[in-house]
Amino acid sequence: MRLILFEPEIPPNTGNIARLCAATRTPLHLVEPLGFSLDDKHLKRAGLDYWPHVDLSVHPNWPDLERTLSESRLVLAGSGRGRPCHEFGFRPGDCLVLGPETRGLPQWMFDSYPDQVRIPIWGPVRSLNLSTAAGVLLFEALRQTGGLNDR
Repeated sequence: MRLILFEPEIPPNTGNIARLCAATRTPLHLVEPLGFSLDDKHLKRAGLDYWPHVDLSVHPNWPDLERTLSESRLVLAGSGRGRPCHEFGFRPGDCLVLGPETRGLPQWMFDSYPDQVRIPIWGPVRSLNLSTAAGVLLFEALRQTGGLNDR
C-alpha cells in the first residue's frame, strides 16, 4: 500500500499521516503544491521524531506521480463518492489518494480514475478529518490484503 496526499494544506494533518505511515511501514507521497513547508514546526511536531522512519516522496505535480507509480492502481477517496471502503476490493500495492482538506480531490480526477472509495458516515457530519480518513482507509486496505498479519 501507499498513501498519496494531493496538495495537502494543513501541516498537522500531514504530520499525523506521516506518523501513521511510519507505524505501518507505508510509503507516503506528497503532490505539490503543499500548503506548508516541509520544515514547518507544526508538521514536525505532529510527526514527532518519526520522520526518519517515513518513506517519503515529494512530487512537483500529478503527472510526475503518475509516471512514478504507473504500474500501481490509484484508488481515490472522496466523501459521498465511490464504494464504501468495507465493500471495496483493495489489492496489495494499491495507492490510496486523498485530496486537500478544504476542497477534496478535483472532479477531473474522479472522471479519470474509476477506482473510488468512501468512508460511510452518518448524520450532520459531511466528512472526516484527513488524518482520520487516511487511518480508516489504510487499515481497511491492510486488513483486506493481509497486510496486518506482518505487523
